[in-house]
Amino acid sequence: MERHDGERIHRIGAHVDQDDPLAHAAARDADVVQFFLGDPQGWKGPVLPESAEALAGSGVDVYIHAPYVINVATANNRIRIPSRKLLDGQMKAAASIGAKGLIVHAGHVNASDDAQIGFDNWRKVFERMDCPIPVLIENTAGGGNAMARKLDRIARLWDAVTSGAPDPSVIGFCLDTCHFHAGGEELLGLVDRVLAITGRIDLVHCNDSRDAFDSGADRHANLGAGQIDPELILAVCRAAGAPIVVETPSDGQADDIAFLRKNL
Repeated sequence: MERHDGERIHRIGAHVDQDDPLAHAAARDADVVQFFLGDPQGWKGPVLPESAEALAGSGVDVYIHAPYVINVATANNRIRIPSRKLLDGQMKAAASIGAKGLIVHAGHVNASDDAQIGFDNWRKVFERMDCPIPVLIENTAGGGNAMARKLDRIARLWDAVTSGAPDPSVIGFCLDTCHFHAGGEELLGLVDRVLAITGRIDLVHCNDSRDAFDSGADRHANLGAGQIDPELILAVCRAAGAPIVVETPSDGQADDIAFLRKNL
């Protein structure tokens, strides 16, 4: 959708491969790209794309997704300490290419651990880390002792991180529609419930879900091809008023973006 002056009201894009984000944006008619800086399942430091300079002047908004292996909540020092180091490196690299935010999963503690350990460990991240760009904490779909599957846990997490951060404005929220559906939170009225906790939604991961409500399965589907009513997904996007990234199967992303532009 465009305003009368030609500027699009909703900034919409996709998670793309890091080899050539601008080419992938053009192929999808995307205003926004999200990508990894290296292996999402590995512990090596960030790798900048060759097109980093071109991205800065392209008019395409950039978001970086931190590796999945990061879990700063855990009580396990052998995972938590490397996670903090990797998160810091990703943050600095993302800032260097003009990213608007760094998305990171909120993680979990072991089933036998007190969840408060995880919330306290998240608080320490923002007490100790300099954040040149916002860290966007994302809700997750599964895990019995996850930090951000359910809204009650997100509320406890938010209390912890905002109380510990010298500058709470660097702590943002990324709302994933598939994750909330699979995690057992109804999408109807969801944005108001999230905003009552966080006060902000910085990015929407707009994904359908392959699996059923409260399945705990993080499996994305193209819009209209999964288990979520597309009207509920559209309602979340409208109410959130934030940039939108589809993380759906790549061969259908252009259609997903076109669907959102037509219906928002």
